[in-house]
Amino acid sequence: MTTFDKREEGFEKKFALDEEQKFKAEARRNKLLGLWAAEKLGIAGDAANAYAKEVVAADFEEAGDSDVLRKVLGDLTAKGAAITEAEIRIKMDQLMAQAVVQVKAWT
Repeated sequence: MTTFDKREEGFEKKFALDEEQKFKAEARRNKLLGLWAAEKLGIAGDAANAYAKEVVAADFEEAGDSDVLRKVLGDLTAKGAAITEAEIRIKMDQLMAQAVVQVKAWT
């Protein structure tokens, strides 16, 4: 194996690791968002964890964050919570930063 081949293999491994960490961070962010929304909905305990899993599962409907945002916003507005899409997006950004730290700490 040449030096170039080793270098290419190293880049491929780093890319795969970065993508795996990104996926884990997004899933963690979605769980944290689900727990946050559950609190706003008055859901606690096992029911809050179940709701957070629903939010995580919602992310597999389409690419991007729109599906998660739509679920949480829909659930909150259905319960009469006065919250905007922008507020949820801000919370998602805050939780993403927290999730990245958590995922890096686990690896």
